[in-house]
Amino acid sequence: MTGTSHPHAAAPHRPWPMCRRCCGIALDMGSARTRAWIAGKGVVVDVPTVTFPGTGAVYPIQRGTIIDIPGCARMLERLLRHRLPRFTRPMVIVTAAVLDGVAYRTQARAAVDVLRPYSVLTVPSARAIAMAAGADLSRPLMVVDIGAHLTEVVLLVDGAITDARRTALGTSDLDETTTPEQIAEAVTSMLTAMLRQDRTSLTVDALHRGVLLAGGGALRPEITCHLTDRLHTPLRVVPAPHTAAVRGAAKLLQAAHTHPSASDPLPPTVRPH
Repeated sequence: MTGTSHPHAAAPHRPWPMCRRCCGIALDMGSARTRAWIAGKGVVVDVPTVTFPGTGAVYPIQRGTIIDIPGCARMLERLLRHRLPRFTRPMVIVTAAVLDGVAYRTQARAAVDVLRPYSVLTVPSARAIAMAAGADLSRPLMVVDIGAHLTEVVLLVDGAITDARRTALGTSDLDETTTPEQIAEAVTSMLTAMLRQDRTSLTVDALHRGVLLAGGGALRPEITCHLTDRLHTPLRVVPAPHTAAVRGAAKLLQAAHTHPSASDPLPPTVRPH
């Protein structure tokens, strides 16, 4: 990538927290928990995804789908508005499950509008997890994200999504009828389907390299043990796997903030897929 300077161009943004021209927020809004990172402060929010409109607890996100946009907006305002500098419009990056598509991104941007953002970016959770792990994205990488309500298996090649599977099953489903073995079996089945349909060597190469495991399920030994037994491939757990997505999103946000294009007004939506 090349570029030229312009004598009248705006000065580039300085790295956070030294930059005083704007602030930044990384958001990971899950079905069970919402986590937020603010420039210069780190992860400041890690709470249940719930609102209290006066009629009891309401859960605005279910199985990765925002079902109550106004409720989600009220939650973000309650959690974050008082933490932001006055009269400052933040840059915001929001993680999104890989297979949620345009609908989720549209819903998330509508909820985030309550923070009066300068710009909003969305990033696939799997890519954010890889960033948090400091993974080498020049090689095929398999990411398994076991959340509370969803489990995703994603193949990244050169940082881009090449294949993905998911199931509406997670750690919150564990009870007498849903066992850790069933979650491990679901992951194994998705990986097997990817292998069968891949006519290249990319999936095989990624599995030989090892599976990158994140999400709350990575903290459950009863799940990781069954995965190790079934996959017959190295299993690498991301440090602090339950917060990996928001920390990786923060890294991507900081890179976008110091990019030369950040000196000019950004479009309302940028999707770094």
